[in-house]
Amino acid sequence: MTQTLAIGPYNESEKAGLTQELAPVYLDGPSGVSDLDAAQREAFTAVAYKGHHPFGAAEMALLPNVGVIANYGVGYDAIDVAEASARGITVSNTPGVLNDDVADLAVAMLIMQGREMEHASQWARSGKWAEQGEYRLNRKVSGGTAGIVGLGRIGREIADRLAAFKMDIHYWSRSAKDTPGWTHHGDPVSLARAVDYLIVALVGGPDTEGFVSKEVIDALGPRGILVNISRGSTVEEGALLDALERGAISGAGLDVFQNEPNIDPRFYALENVVIQPHQGSGTVETRAAMAKLQRDNVLAYLAGEDLLTPVN
Repeated sequence: MTQTLAIGPYNESEKAGLTQELAPVYLDGPSGVSDLDAAQREAFTAVAYKGHHPFGAAEMALLPNVGVIANYGVGYDAIDVAEASARGITVSNTPGVLNDDVADLAVAMLIMQGREMEHASQWARSGKWAEQGEYRLNRKVSGGTAGIVGLGRIGREIADRLAAFKMDIHYWSRSAKDTPGWTHHGDPVSLARAVDYLIVALVGGPDTEGFVSKEVIDALGPRGILVNISRGSTVEEGALLDALERGAISGAGLDVFQNEPNIDPRFYALENVVIQPHQGSGTVETRAAMAKLQRDNVLAYLAGEDLLTPVN
């Protein structure tokens, strides 16, 4: 009997790789674990996990011999890592391979927002360019001051890209990092007050929930643009919506939301928001690399070797 349980919405390509290398049992989501009989559950020693539904103590208790939960994605906030650690289960994720795509999208959303590219495209497509003339002037993006909230792997890639746009880089992290002269801030309010653009690149989870608070958003000011490619939970969403609606900040570029994909409909009524469907890592090349790294972590565990990218 197979040792691996694969949980989540895997596509056909991902399933082909899993089937070839691990021959797992597939479930659409963690709620299906309880439907398996006890003997089948006890046979599993590894879980390949994909998705944002919580995977916690109840699910782990039903899988008493699992020693690894290999997450598909860099964010692993859906998995109760503290509970896993208490049970002697190692959790892994897929960092590194998606940095470029996520950073590219962050910069793209910032430029789209500043240059009003979505609206300008509609101006041309609707015939208004031919009928009414040139689209209105918008905003220069290069040369501004950018603030990165969380200078980890992805945050660093974003900062490097924005530095190439001749921007002055500021950042928040728990401690100062080795940078080419970038300005460290000890609190996010100070950071937001100092910059034109605030890019959120935090890890998800309870420790960062609402980290970009109303006070941070207000400090950004009426010319400020907020970009979030982390998790919807990291930003106080109600305060962000209020600020966008009343013009307290200029705009936002958002790839992540609370309650996605059923996001707050107030976002759809706003013309000063670039909305993306949580597709920061959504390229063929990167998703294939993520799937391979997930499988490699499971294979390493089954072979009695160290995991490639453990998080606990």
